[in-house]
Amino acid sequence: MPKLLQINITANWGSHGKIAEGIGRLVQANGWESHIAYGRNANPSQSALYHIGSQLDEMVHGLGTRLFDNHGLMSKLATKRLVKYIEKIQPDIIHLHNIHGYFINYPILFRYLSTSNIPVVWTLHDCWTYTGHCAHYMYAKCDKWKSHCGHCPQKETYPKSIFLDQSYRNYELKRKFFLSIEKLTLVPVSKWQEQDLKQSFFQHKSIIQIYNGIDTELFKPQKQTKFIRDKYHIPTDQRVILGVASNWYRKGLTDFIQLRSFLPKDFSIVVVGLNSRELIKIRHTGIIGIKRTENVNELIALYSTADVYFNPTWEDNFPTTNLEAMACGTPTVTYQTGGSPESITDKTGRVIPLGNIPEAVTSILAILNHPKSAYTDFCVAHVANHFNKVDRFSEYFELYNKILAKKQ
Repeated sequence: MPKLLQINITANWGSHGKIAEGIGRLVQANGWESHIAYGRNANPSQSALYHIGSQLDEMVHGLGTRLFDNHGLMSKLATKRLVKYIEKIQPDIIHLHNIHGYFINYPILFRYLSTSNIPVVWTLHDCWTYTGHCAHYMYAKCDKWKSHCGHCPQKETYPKSIFLDQSYRNYELKRKFFLSIEKLTLVPVSKWQEQDLKQSFFQHKSIIQIYNGIDTELFKPQKQTKFIRDKYHIPTDQRVILGVASNWYRKGLTDFIQLRSFLPKDFSIVVVGLNSRELIKIRHTGIIGIKRTENVNELIALYSTADVYFNPTWEDNFPTTNLEAMACGTPTVTYQTGGSPESITDKTGRVIPLGNIPEAVTSILAILNHPKSAYTDFCVAHVANHFNKVDRFSEYFELYNKILAKKQ
């Protein structure tokens, strides 16, 4: 029985944690054994779980990052224990997801992986893997990662360093250790990232692009949405423009505030995923603000209630909220940011220039000139045909089998 070990910051929690869970369930359905090692935040899982480190270790790692820009270079004992766990279960394939987040020492892990002869698949949910510091470089319009990072313009962004800028050293260390694995397959989740990856120090490694997928049996148009309008006081006679994010940092909250001033007052703008500070920020703007909800039925109802989904993200690899909205029958308008446009067609929405609010207004009003039903079937079919999670997870399973066949 083949064994799969996935390593991620979370287990069955958040977008990439749920992706790992879905992959684990698929391989189990095909007779494999599935393990997930995680740093923090876990929901019950069908896979065998291993918790890396502790809350104290995470705090010390975070402090080392803030003071010395040592992200990924702490957590030595936790990582040595992880290596012992790997040796114990002896996986046939190791699948990495997000290994940043204050829980792994990557030199220790990669020293082991480079000598273990275990094939490694690495899904890149952001850009941290090939930069000297940041997880995204779009907003800063920085392309130092193509040649060599240093004098980082984003040292105070995640993973934040207050004092030191070690981006030159960190780039050197990442290049050294990440390229040390001979049997490494990188999986960018968008065509945009695939092209950037081919300009990075990974350009000579195996790169296979696989899109993220969603549960199209779960995310689908919902007719009974009156309860969601009642709960959040959304007027029944108003058209709804919706925005959703798990974290609104550089995701366009200010753009929604600007949008509000351009749109007619009889349109409702609803923004989901706000923290307390952000709720205060929009208090007098006329926007309906909602905190992050783990209630997926509420989220589906909000997507289904919306007439247009607006995603003004300034940094993104491949946002699944676009997919969720369209799966619920709602046309989507998004900026030309990273891989965000890749899920949009002219029958399911519009792609507009970054930060162009007047164009956003024009696009939203153009969509609203037609009944939502003119878009619904196209949106639902597009996601079902191209971004169904079962099909996307199957691509990983096919990749695993090809890798194991070469190993024999």
